[in-house]
Amino acid sequence: MNEIEILNLIELGEDSKTQFKENIHSPDSLAQEMVAFSNASGGKILIGVQDDGKIKDLTMKDIQRLNQMVSNVSSNKIEPPINPLTETIKINKKKIMVVEIKKGINKPYCTNKGIYLTKAGADKRKISQEELQRLFQDSNKIYADEMSVMGTSIKDMDTINFKRVYERIYQESVEENNLSLQQLLNNLDLMSDENLTLAGLLLFGEKPQARRPLFMIKAVSFFGNDPAGTEYRDEEEIRGTILEQYKGGKSFLLRNLKKIQTKPSFNSEGTPEIPKIVIEELLVNALIHRNYYINSPIRLFIFDNRVEILSPGKLPNTLTVEKIKYGLSVARNPVLNSFAAKILPYRGIGTGILRAYKAFPDIEFENNVEMDQFKAIIYRVRTDVNI
Repeated sequence: MNEIEILNLIELGEDSKTQFKENIHSPDSLAQEMVAFSNASGGKILIGVQDDGKIKDLTMKDIQRLNQMVSNVSSNKIEPPINPLTETIKINKKKIMVVEIKKGINKPYCTNKGIYLTKAGADKRKISQEELQRLFQDSNKIYADEMSVMGTSIKDMDTINFKRVYERIYQESVEENNLSLQQLLNNLDLMSDENLTLAGLLLFGEKPQARRPLFMIKAVSFFGNDPAGTEYRDEEEIRGTILEQYKGGKSFLLRNLKKIQTKPSFNSEGTPEIPKIVIEELLVNALIHRNYYINSPIRLFIFDNRVEILSPGKLPNTLTVEKIKYGLSVARNPVLNSFAAKILPYRGIGTGILRAYKAFPDIEFENNVEMDQFKAIIYRVRTDVNI
């Protein structure tokens, strides 16, 4: 950075990407600042700048000591280690040091004392348990669908349905496997010791919402185009397993969408204004790839001019809307992903959104990082005829 760029930063003041420090003498304090930047979007620490923006000249001894401290802290007091860059800049004959911390690619980071921090404006704060789980998930260190659902047991599972699906997938009965049912379920990550995993509950649970009440679909067909509207044509809370939610969501959409006559015969069956493949692919995508660390339902809204499918959780890792349009994907819930290919119209190779988009280009996708939400918007073909 040059002198003008630094002066511009100082003039703008501290924020979530810029921190002023007159000097730093505590390695633990420096570690906390660097951890907070690494867990957020990265940033710069300007050492030799007071809180009011006044520049205080650092001595050569200060600079040597600070460089050594940054090196030791980044290697020994932050887990996993990071690689900050340091630069000494002279402004009006006064020396300051800029420590640049990149956005972490191995989140979450913590101090060697086990403290997890992130930025909150110009300050830092401890990361909540829920946020920490999401960070571990985003870094593929843990998966929500593999986590135990405490208080559940094999009694909460529809074992008859599981045995039927198992036999169809593996071409042998559960009894022929020579393992106990519980051991088999543990091997398949549908149980963890005595408890069902979230995947086991959502795929084969008798009543999944008895344990996870918000893991369902809330569907509403509104009059008009305003999500704040109070009048609706139809509404339903769709519960059950992943398969039951998929069938219920598809049924809700098809009964509330118009049908278009595509053949000359009066008695010919109309086709849905939105192709079935679009409905199927986007519903499956929402159910399999949503973030199950967020305790919120999938929302399915039908308006006069569009359909919206809102999934809890932004796109994971480095995925973007443009990338998913080309068929790139990341398995956020690998156990659900694996079984979904056997029980749903789902291939599990990342091409669902690509197929939906090619079949019906009037689709937009919004990846809302701030609200931690992914939205698919499907524009309706005709809006001039009432349902």
